[in-house]
This record gives sequence, C-alpha cells and structure tokens, in this order.
Amino acid sequence: MNIFVSGGNKNGKSGYAQDIAVKLAGGGKLYYIATMIPYDDEDRARVARHIENRAGMGFETIEAGRNIESVFETADEKGTFLVDSTTALLLNEMYPGSYEEEADRNAASRCIRGLLEIAGRAGNAVFVSDYIYSDAARYDDFTEMYRSSLASIDRAMAEACDTVIEVCAGNLIVHKGELP
Repeated sequence: MNIFVSGGNKNGKSGYAQDIAVKLAGGGKLYYIATMIPYDDEDRARVARHIENRAGMGFETIEAGRNIESVFETADEKGTFLVDSTTALLLNEMYPGSYEEEADRNAASRCIRGLLEIAGRAGNAVFVSDYIYSDAARYDDFTEMYRSSLASIDRAMAEACDTVIEVCAGNLIVHKGELP
C-alpha cells in the first residue's frame, strides 16, 4: 500500500505518517528515509525532534538527501518505507552544491522517478510533503519554481498512491482511498 500525506508546516504530518508506517509494517522491516540535510542549528534541532519522536518505534533510519532510489542498496524492498519529506528532497536535488548556484530544472523529474520507484518496489510506502503552494501571493522566481516543482511531485505521488491524506491542524482529510 502507498500513502501520500500532505499538509501545512507543523500540523502533525510526520507523527501521523510514523504511526501509519508502523501499522502497515505489522512488525516487519520498517525504514525511515530521512531526506533533510541539516544546514544550521534550527535544522539540527528539527532532526533531533524527529529522532526523539520515533524512538522505540522500530525504524531503521536511512539518510537519503539525494538520489532517493538509492535506499534499495541497503534496505529490503519488502519492508515499509516512510519518506519524510519530498519537500526537503526537492530542495536538495535543486541545489546540490549551494543556493548561490542556478537551480537544477530537472530536479522535480528526478525526484518523481525516484519516488515512483519506491512506490513501485516497496512492500508499503508512506510519503510526506508540505503543502506550500496554495496561497495567492506571488513570490520571487526561485520560490515560484520550487513551489511549482513541488506541486508536480505532489500530483504524481497523489496519482500513484492508494490513499491521499491531508493533515490540517491535526485533523485528517482523506482525498483518495481509505485510512489504513
């Protein structure tokens, strides 16, 4: 089963996705695919919170900030995978060196290919994304390209997944399929 979880920042997506993944794993192999590459103290604190929140849940963490499909080099594809998050993965793929470089305009396509490979090969997969593109404000070209790229990833994942869930202020809205 493949499940896509989206929603606003700090709305409970990761915690909910962790619970779903544990349930889907049913005691089998359980992988947390960590896509965030921490760059500052705020990022490191966020990573530490996520590690603390999933302590004792049985996750094996695989760091995959780029080339997401590489997780199969070490993970059993019959396992359950929690990819948190497509948002960070896209940023890492768009700017593999530094943010001063020009954005890689093929990053979204690479992310989609890798994420769809996980969806196709994994026993179960849960994908987490941030819903950042719904406001009406017009941003600079960098931000607009990022938002558009993330939206294309989210559409592809929503189409590929059995269940699509939005988390809003801790409330679940099922847009496709059923809750596991």
